[in-house]
Amino acid sequence: MNIRFDGKRALVTGAGKGIGRDLAKKLVECGAETYALSRTKSDLDSLKQECPLIHVVHCDLADTAALKESVKSCGAIDLLVNNAAIAILEPFLEVTEEIFDKSFAINVKAQIFVAQIIAKGMMERKTGGSIVNVSSQASMVGIENHTVYCATKAAIDQITRNMSLELGPHKIRVNAINPTVVNTDMGKVGWSDPVKADPMRRIIPLGRFAEVEDVVSVILFLLSDHSAMVTGSCLPIDGGCLASLSV
Repeated sequence: MNIRFDGKRALVTGAGKGIGRDLAKKLVECGAETYALSRTKSDLDSLKQECPLIHVVHCDLADTAALKESVKSCGAIDLLVNNAAIAILEPFLEVTEEIFDKSFAINVKAQIFVAQIIAKGMMERKTGGSIVNVSSQASMVGIENHTVYCATKAAIDQITRNMSLELGPHKIRVNAINPTVVNTDMGKVGWSDPVKADPMRRIIPLGRFAEVEDVVSVILFLLSDHSAMVTGSCLPIDGGCLASLSV
């Protein structure tokens, strides 16, 4: 399957590290004019050195006014990947208002406002488009010390369904992906301890956590015309973990 995005313009949030960084570079390889947004300038500087064709956008998505200005500055976007997220892990009884507000501001509110701006542009141009929201397996199962993170990702799943319903008539497809643990820096924060990680691996039929390329390849498929009839889906990338838990 040859995926090309020649003539398309893409925006990836959370593009400084991990999934977002590799995805942004791959979109450039596939011919898309690509905008990479991150709050960490040093990550953007190194990304620009690695991939000179990429456009870097420095923005903290917790600042709604700056978010709107930065996203609008990217111009017409055909492909959006809402990837930016944070994971602050605390036991349920220790969750604070600060943790709740910060997590929902980045993981949920920012995704809505970014998508609003991009979708309105798609509608005005009458060109349609594709949006992928990066959710998590954590939206579908309970995970110890992940109460707020799980709640934000469950919200993203439902937002994805509603977006697909309302934007579908404008030929805008919206899907979510729900990876298991991915071997990124953020993934290692919660899963570096073998005492915690090994039991999780044992319930994954494929016997391993996901690599970044496992996730990137699915996002590219969902962005492309190869998935032209796919919208409103929340697609697990979990090695069969959810299937094993349902037994």
